[in-house]
Amino acid sequence: MAVTAPPVKAPPRRPLPGLGLLRQTGDMFVLGLSVLKLMFKRPFQVREFIEQFWFIASVTILPACLVAIPFGAVIALQVGSLTEQFGAQSFTGGASVLAVLQQASPLIVALLVSGVAGSAICADLGSRKIREELDAMEVMGVSPVHRLIVPRVLATVLVAVLLNGLVSVVGTVGGYFFNVVLQGGTPGAYVSSFNSLAQLADIWISELKAVIFGFVAGIVAAHRGLNPRGGPKGVGEVVNQSVVISFTLLFGINLIMTAIYLQIVPPKGG
Repeated sequence: MAVTAPPVKAPPRRPLPGLGLLRQTGDMFVLGLSVLKLMFKRPFQVREFIEQFWFIASVTILPACLVAIPFGAVIALQVGSLTEQFGAQSFTGGASVLAVLQQASPLIVALLVSGVAGSAICADLGSRKIREELDAMEVMGVSPVHRLIVPRVLATVLVAVLLNGLVSVVGTVGGYFFNVVLQGGTPGAYVSSFNSLAQLADIWISELKAVIFGFVAGIVAAHRGLNPRGGPKGVGEVVNQSVVISFTLLFGINLIMTAIYLQIVPPKGG
């Protein structure tokens, strides 16, 4: 009687490198589309939106002001030193304000919104997930995305826009003070150079960056909060992940938006 050898099992296939990252990116994209779609679904969670807006604003306004003052001062001092070497001190104000308006202000907003507001959103949703509150909502026919995530993302976007305006003003005033007081600049030259270099499109691109940064930070925080692993320890891990991912994405988006803006919008007087 012939003895048949047992079938040889093929070794398990290793997942392709980068497949997990691609899957996570797709999940975030789908969540973003779902939030955009459910924004117009009724009823809108007004109370949740107001509570989240107040919480995010209360924890970001003071740090934003404290960061904006030295940021504007450093930019003003550095630009003033460079313009003095080239004999173009009259353009110090315009160059400093443009740097604060286009780059420093949106980046400060990105850091604060993703680091402070995003981590809080991620921790809250992660805690609800491990307590199975989100699963209970789905069993009752309530969408967690519509009930919890949409108000938080919208609140993050609105706070980011308002915070961007505040940081721009505080950074400009701080740069003005340090340039006039410490570097001996004249107030008239500071203001006139800003009028000669700046244009309305600079404000629009700054606010557009704030809108996109707030939306991306909210989506990343919500996505990671919905996928914790390992109980409370997993919640802490996804909070750290949300901050790192948000920082990476927002700085990359800022680079792309700045490059596109400088290509399609000519400088004033150009």
